[in-house]
Amino acid sequence: MITLKKSLSLLLAAGLSVSLLAGCGSSDQGTAEGPSEKAEIVNKEGFPIVSEPLTLTMMGPDVGIQNWADMSVIQEMEKLSGIHLEFMNAPKESFETKKNLVFASGEYPDMFYAAGLTPAEELTYGSQGILIPLENLIDEYAPNFKKILEENPEIRKSITAPDGHIYSLPRIEFNQPWYKNPMWYNGDYLKALGVTKLPETTDELYEYLKRVKEEDPNGNGQQDEIPLTSVKLKDIRTWLLGAFGIYEEKIYVDDQDKVHYTPVEEGYKEYLTYLNRLWNEDLLDHDTFSQTDEQKKAKGKNGQLGLFTDWHAYFVMGGEPSTDDPMFSPVKSDMVDAPAIARNKGVTGGAFAITSTNPAPEASMRWVDYIYSYEGAVLFDKGPEGLLWKYTDKEARVKGWLPVPNGMEREDYRATITPNYGIPTPAMMTDDINKGLTTDFDKWVAQQSQEKLLDRGARIPFPVLFLTEEEQAEVTTLQSDLNTYVEQMEARFVTGQEPLANWNTYVETINKMGGGRLAEIYQTAYDRWKSS
Repeated sequence: MITLKKSLSLLLAAGLSVSLLAGCGSSDQGTAEGPSEKAEIVNKEGFPIVSEPLTLTMMGPDVGIQNWADMSVIQEMEKLSGIHLEFMNAPKESFETKKNLVFASGEYPDMFYAAGLTPAEELTYGSQGILIPLENLIDEYAPNFKKILEENPEIRKSITAPDGHIYSLPRIEFNQPWYKNPMWYNGDYLKALGVTKLPETTDELYEYLKRVKEEDPNGNGQQDEIPLTSVKLKDIRTWLLGAFGIYEEKIYVDDQDKVHYTPVEEGYKEYLTYLNRLWNEDLLDHDTFSQTDEQKKAKGKNGQLGLFTDWHAYFVMGGEPSTDDPMFSPVKSDMVDAPAIARNKGVTGGAFAITSTNPAPEASMRWVDYIYSYEGAVLFDKGPEGLLWKYTDKEARVKGWLPVPNGMEREDYRATITPNYGIPTPAMMTDDINKGLTTDFDKWVAQQSQEKLLDRGARIPFPVLFLTEEEQAEVTTLQSDLNTYVEQMEARFVTGQEPLANWNTYVETINKMGGGRLAEIYQTAYDRWKSS
């Protein structure tokens, strides 16, 4: 079992610590407004959280399986806390757009949950007073999270803005190595094609995909196999960029501490060339830029996919967890000696925030702090005891699974009882949450991750850090146009709408738009972070 202190040492060893920028204030400054109008109804300990009924609004990304208000976790939390929640959710696919509209509208939810707030958003909306500082609330109303910060001081640094305030709470997951969901091979296809060794190079991967297309591995006599599928490339990009020696984040730092802007790198050009070849030969799904995750999964359950991404292969293909569908092993191209493999940062900020229109910040902090306790983490991750699981030894925290109703798959059922499914929720994930529930399949996945990612030098592409307010303002301006242009051109290059012969013109355009300046700003911030 990984303890908090051991987890911290792993975090530090991986270079995840984030320092406060020079000149920033103390994170203990807190707010100047004092208690809220509802502070007097908030109990500092125990349940219920409030002494009289309280209704608050919350906004989060919805995967669309069941309304949050109907989820047993939310209903159980209302019984415990006395706080009724009303939701202003948006579909996961369009959540970023809805979030931006909400910030612009002035009609804010009381709380953002799993909203994926970026450091830029925290700094911008925190300085504008839309997101409130949380450090005093943490000290007074969040004993569980406060203890985490006391035992792991580097986490406080990673979530503290340059003005000294904490504007959001994070998801903390030290023992999860995946930077993005892994890619998985269809094990039935591997058997049908007689593949006994997974591809190790881009050429070998191409040959595998070509065989999937041409040799009818699903055995239905039709050429309906889809060798490689994606949802707007965001799910496979990190794995295939690594084959050419670069990382997915538009900004990454190399082993010599030099910051790079990925979209102008030679390796990025070779990545586009490779994907364009796959596209032209129908080896990359032509629905890539239009399909949803649900449409991807429908193809998997229809037995059509050769290589795809998701949390686990059976999430896409259906059925039970199986060790027959191996995890993708990062491949390399001729231009590198080894693939660049990105690993999880361990701390994901922006998971929970409170807005200035919230009438009871104290109650909101107590509400979310419960999730950072063992009992709260189990409730939100597994649901109430008696639905999906039960204790077999409560004192030792050992649990066992219960039969899933109506023959549903366990994860599909879990998605109907808790919002903590497929989104970056606030939590401190520790091994005892899953104690007794870890299957042989889970152990196999961990072993695959160790062998194919961690043992091969997976590292964090760029540390979590805040820019200064001036830097952030310039970066926000530059990125607003650059990100749109880069994403549009990626799709155009891959699909052939823009010939790769125009690469130099594309790079010149990016440089004129400030791509080089962006790298300079992040180089300055990185140097400051590293020397602090």
